Amino acid sequence: MHIDPFGVEMWMNAHENDCDHNLAETCVTSLTLEELLHLSGRNATALSQLLPLKLTYGAIEGSDGLRDAIAGLYAAKTRNDILVTHGTAGANALVWAALVGPDDPVVSLVPTYQQHISIPESLGAQVTKVPLSAADRWLPDMEALAAAVTPATQVIALTNPNNPTGSLIDRAGLEKIAEIARIGQGGAGAWVLVDEVYRGSAQDDDGMGPSIADVYDRGISTAGMSKVFSLAGLRLGWICAPADVLQAVSHHRDYNTISVGMIDDHLATLALGARDRILARSREITRGNLTLLSGWMASEPALNWVRPTAGTTALIRYDLDMPSEQLCLDLLAEEGVLFTPGAVMGIEGTVRIGFANDPAAMRGGLPKVSAFLRRRRSMTQT
Repeated sequence: MHIDPFGVEMWMNAHENDCDHNLAETCVTSLTLEELLHLSGRNATALSQLLPLKLTYGAIEGSDGLRDAIAGLYAAKTRNDILVTHGTAGANALVWAALVGPDDPVVSLVPTYQQHISIPESLGAQVTKVPLSAADRWLPDMEALAAAVTPATQVIALTNPNNPTGSLIDRAGLEKIAEIARIGQGGAGAWVLVDEVYRGSAQDDDGMGPSIADVYDRGISTAGMSKVFSLAGLRLGWICAPADVLQAVSHHRDYNTISVGMIDDHLATLALGARDRILARSREITRGNLTLLSGWMASEPALNWVRPTAGTTALIRYDLDMPSEQLCLDLLAEEGVLFTPGAVMGIEGTVRIGFANDPAAMRGGLPKVSAFLRRRRSMTQT
């Protein structure tokens, strides 16, 4: 089976450990185990609960306690609507494997996380890309989406909040997508797969925003502990979906997952029990950093963007006459600052900046980027 190289992951694997200021990071600054215990109202003695734990496979679909906690992130779901996976990446891969095959029509809103293009393509699906536009504030053109969806469409896929732009489709927008989806599969309705790993990061109110699983009866939500819950090291995610989807997914999951680790399950349950405090911490970081980034953008008139309304990343267009990958490599070599080039996401002429990391990285890195841009502009003017 051929699958295209994963551009963003290859870039991060190659460079994220060799920078002084990581402004490509997409996870809210990771929690230490000590911080997790503190936020959950525990102390180090809580770890003693793990000592008698027999390290079996555990509950294959995820423990009852964990699935109950995940279900609490949705409006009207129970543990039976939840299947635990190895990260959101594992959740997405399983859904695609379960739902599409050769020649199945799929519609994907782009830019997006590359899984939602390359995996269905690798399975032989026919992927139609519907582009988002900065002119529309990176929100879907519903007429263009409706034109792309046919009675044969199997899946409509998107990220919400969007990666890499940070746009957020509200409930009315999701309801419109559901309405469009209902003509798919001969009137049965296309599945709508929404990667919601950044849900909880909206810049207003409590940050949560709506879930497709609470809007559409054929909506599939994937998410995990990596981004807003600051626990990427657990490698724990989930699928919230109708029973027939979970059953189909389970057949594939038996071949490549069996179960998640019992310690990961335990710590994720602990974290979700303290979700209000963890999400408050995440909001403080992302909202504070976006304020810093916004102030910096205002001082750089040669750069332009649509200010994110959610997520942990911003997509920025620059005015230098050079490819984005070369720009990012030169920036890293000269200033020690890491961005993600738009080229690895199919959006040349842009860079993606992450604003969920330690605020010190933002304060230290952005002035270095300004110095780099001044030098490059002066070089082109001489």
